Amino acid sequence: MTGQLADTVSLLQRLISYPTVSADSNLEMIAELADRLGRAGARVDLFQDATGTKANLFATLGPEGDGGIVLSGHTDVVPVTDQDWSSDPFDLREDGGLFYGRGTCDMKGFIAAATVMAERYAQLPLRRPLHFAFTYDEEVGCLGARALVPELQRRGIRPAMAIIGEPTSMRVIEGHKGCCEYTVRFSGLEGHGSAPERGVNAAEYAVRYVTRLMDLRGDLMVRAPQDSPFEPPWTTINVGRVAGGVAHNVIAGKAEVDWEMRPVQDGDRVFVNDAIGAYVHHDLLPAMRAICPEASIETEVIGEVAGLEVMDDNAARDLVTGLVGANGADVVPFGTEAGLFQQMGMSVVVCGPGSIDQAHKPDEFISLDQLSACLDMLERLGGSLQ
Repeated sequence: MTGQLADTVSLLQRLISYPTVSADSNLEMIAELADRLGRAGARVDLFQDATGTKANLFATLGPEGDGGIVLSGHTDVVPVTDQDWSSDPFDLREDGGLFYGRGTCDMKGFIAAATVMAERYAQLPLRRPLHFAFTYDEEVGCLGARALVPELQRRGIRPAMAIIGEPTSMRVIEGHKGCCEYTVRFSGLEGHGSAPERGVNAAEYAVRYVTRLMDLRGDLMVRAPQDSPFEPPWTTINVGRVAGGVAHNVIAGKAEVDWEMRPVQDGDRVFVNDAIGAYVHHDLLPAMRAICPEASIETEVIGEVAGLEVMDDNAARDLVTGLVGANGADVVPFGTEAGLFQQMGMSVVVCGPGSIDQAHKPDEFISLDQLSACLDMLERLGGSLQ
């Protein structure tokens, strides 16, 4: 194992030991990364969230000024609750060239590789900036990146490209759908189940709401762009959770619906929200308030994250395909923070070690070969910065 590869595995072991589930703090992991990058000579800034328990890291090597490249990854991981792991998910375990642990591929492997390479980059005569962006809460709506982007804009920081190191098995990804997540809360009027007409059954109105969402699926299939590169080619809607009521014989006074949409084009997001909003205000609410004037339907936007739009002119795609020796680029159905950086005016690709097939599952792993391939790409990237 080469020195940089061994150092990457060693750092990965440290990063895995931090249980940075989105519901918990990432500050210890961010502090370690800040220390490593600072000792390599990077200019490091930390941006805490309103709670003071989460932070984004943004660090720069090389000259000041516009241009340059961002290496980006999220520090949070999904929970391990109720998953059947073969070993402690927060203690890196190696077996046959595979490294097991929560976050190994999604996406602490890339963060470890990029951080180790910072020491190498610091020795190069960099002609343009190289930035590191490590964010919080990507898994619950890209909250960290959504806070970081306006902060960079406020400071006048304008990188030219971004490489998002999500697990793609080192394939170059130039496009993905957006991701919009919502929680809708229904408040009705409880009563005895023997007289349902005297109450407002929140669970029933939640079901009507979901039925309207399902009807919109057909409209979205018709709206799919003819040249859509995605599979499926249309915007999708998924209902993840429906909950309400307290007993068989009680009219449900409260109900909730969690749902998501994966738009292939931003116009679909507008179309769905306008359609379901009109149904709520013209149909559901009047019927509920005819019995109980205080009845309500409230929608919480968990996150509305833009997709990564496929662009004819994409310098990051052209650069990274050359670095990894690929013949072209692909698209994927899962979402990342890439669209947020694209909205800043950067050209953006997604390319990182490990397979998305392992992400979020028990016994998540990354292979030594994938870490080595990532380091090779990052080594070649250094040549393009001189």
